[in-house]
Amino acid sequence: MKKIGLITSGGDAPGMNACIRAVVRTARAEQIEVVGFYRGYEGLIDNDCIQLTKSTVSNIIHRGGTVLKTARSSRFMTSKGMQMAVETLQKHALDGFIVIGGDGSFRGALELSKQHTIKTIGCPGTIDNDLVGTDYTIGYDTAINTVTEAIDKIRDTAESHDRIFVVEVMGRDAGLIALRSAIACGAEAILIPERKNDLARLMEKKKSWRKTKKSRIIIVAEGDENGGAFGIGNLLKKEWPEFDIRISILGHIQRGGNPTCMERVNASIMGYYAVQALKNGLTNQMVGIVNKQVCYTPFQDAVKHIEELNPDMLQILDILSA
Repeated sequence: MKKIGLITSGGDAPGMNACIRAVVRTARAEQIEVVGFYRGYEGLIDNDCIQLTKSTVSNIIHRGGTVLKTARSSRFMTSKGMQMAVETLQKHALDGFIVIGGDGSFRGALELSKQHTIKTIGCPGTIDNDLVGTDYTIGYDTAINTVTEAIDKIRDTAESHDRIFVVEVMGRDAGLIALRSAIACGAEAILIPERKNDLARLMEKKKSWRKTKKSRIIIVAEGDENGGAFGIGNLLKKEWPEFDIRISILGHIQRGGNPTCMERVNASIMGYYAVQALKNGLTNQMVGIVNKQVCYTPFQDAVKHIEELNPDMLQILDILSA
């Protein structure tokens, strides 16, 4: 193992820079060169790259986003784009490849492995936490802390005006951000993609709400079947005309900001073990941390979305929000 490539792909996530730093410094300690490609698979297609050294990754561990930038590449899904990516790998004579990203990025890596024998390891970088094989993905802890801080502020104005706020958080296919932040914020209800008939459950739950409550927060994952926060908010305004209902979309603030301490440590551990995995001959595996232990999960298993949320967490939310 003399030279490896590195990309960040898909949606950006706080902690990606910490992972980049760990990969580069671990590799350099092993006398391995690192070539970073800008904008994910797009940079691989265009051979838009930079030689990464210990100094180039200095002072980035605390920064959100990714210094290598990121993108979703439609060209990579074509045979021509795939061939151009393969030619770039061959041009640089890379012995290994590390992808920091989510399920789409890992599916891309699997397709690439069908065209080239390069050993590839993934680090889970997505704020949605929807990959199998790790307790926390890079970006998730920071995202839920950002959501918690934002909803705490929304709660202040909700209480001042006796309002109901319907707050939309990210989670096109997963409600993990919504669930954990709802418990942290003391939200009254959540609506998430994994549970059907959430609206009917909310209507029923409303009957048990204490009349003395000064505010109520309903958290909606963007992928909920009822059309997100605006869909839910408009329905509730018709059903509950006696309430002052407001809608808030948190949007891309969830992706930004300095990564938390936990984020920086986990991302650094994953970056370190990604290099070790390549050295040990592993390929098409994702580095994860489960029960504080580093583990590896094949890409094809890691990208299977968790369709059922922890029922204990759901019960905790239901009991504590009563």
